[in-house]
Amino acid sequence: MFETLRNAWRIPDLRKKIFYTLIMLLIYRLLGVVPVPGINLGAVQESVARFDLLEFMNTMTGGSLSNMTVMAMGITPYINSSIIMQLLTVAIPALERMQKEGDEGRKKLAQWSRYLTVILAFIQAVGLVYSMRASTDGTFISYLIIGIAMAAGTSLAMWIGERITEEGVGNGISLLIFTGIVSRLFTWSVSGLQNLFAGTMNWLIFLLVLVAGLAMIVAVTFVDMGERRVPVQYAKRMQGRKMYGGQSTHIPMKVNSTGVLPLIFAFSILQFPGTILAFWPQSGVAVWWGQFQSGAAYQLLLALLIGGFTFFYTSISFNPADISKNMQQYGGTIPGIRQGRPTTEYLARVSNRLTLFGALFLAVLATLPTLMTNLSGQSLPFAASSLLIAVSVAIETTRQLESQMLMRHYKGFL
Repeated sequence: MFETLRNAWRIPDLRKKIFYTLIMLLIYRLLGVVPVPGINLGAVQESVARFDLLEFMNTMTGGSLSNMTVMAMGITPYINSSIIMQLLTVAIPALERMQKEGDEGRKKLAQWSRYLTVILAFIQAVGLVYSMRASTDGTFISYLIIGIAMAAGTSLAMWIGERITEEGVGNGISLLIFTGIVSRLFTWSVSGLQNLFAGTMNWLIFLLVLVAGLAMIVAVTFVDMGERRVPVQYAKRMQGRKMYGGQSTHIPMKVNSTGVLPLIFAFSILQFPGTILAFWPQSGVAVWWGQFQSGAAYQLLLALLIGGFTFFYTSISFNPADISKNMQQYGGTIPGIRQGRPTTEYLARVSNRLTLFGALFLAVLATLPTLMTNLSGQSLPFAASSLLIAVSVAIETTRQLESQMLMRHYKGFL
């Protein structure tokens, strides 16, 4: 990765793009210290420390939520609106036809996603501040100002991410999340070193956390880069006076094609009851739920939800019947597999095996930090989802840099 960055810095065009990306990320982090007016920070920090879901959002925003800045919502509303639009595209035929229209249809869907982002940011900001009782006076004007300020911050973060995607290097939205996660890890590292020299933290625990983090990064890297390549042979065919086909290629099927979405969905669903029961902390159900969260049954339920969402999202994003139909139209066959239904069944069988391995890997990755916390007594600075996001973004950005360098060094035939 560092070798790729050094080689890319030597190319003037890529150096400008990298510099532009760094400037935009710096602006995003500077905006993360602009406070929202009318906020009781004590109530916010107490709620963030109490609820794991808010702590996860705080990690994604690089600590902006606990400080209640204009970037407190981060890019989360944009991610939610994109997921909603993606699911609606599958469920509503009119949106599916619009997506297949080409660039114009995709531009309309992207514009609707931006409008939905602003609406969700305002609603989530007001609802979050109201549930935490974080408004200083609690008037309608106060909530209106808070909602507008935080929605404006989300809109600005969305604009920064899109500018990075178009004029910088990598996916801008992913890099904003990556910046927040890395900043939290840096903050934990500095505080950990201070506690080590102050004598309040054991050296063995600190080294154990570092080794575990490095091991998880290596495992995530191997799984994220792993793929099953299904060979495809295209037959030769004549169209007019030209001969087409005859080449061999493959269908790349990633081991973890769903990414971090199953983790986010599973964590969100399991945190929802605790968020509701927090309004009645002394009730018997709230006490039982708190004990249930610290037990092994909770981790088992989390693993089952991750597996279910992994298979569900794979069934939406990967359609073996469509791939088999397209291959048959262009004369493509998998060696040893007949066209039509046998090809569909073969692709579905391969996809199910890869999805099963990916679901098991995500389940282990999600439960391992909690297990280490129970064994060492020290809370880890990273969650499974944040670590998976950070590693995936770093790998994808490196791949884009390598592809752009390859394009600039390719001389062609003339």
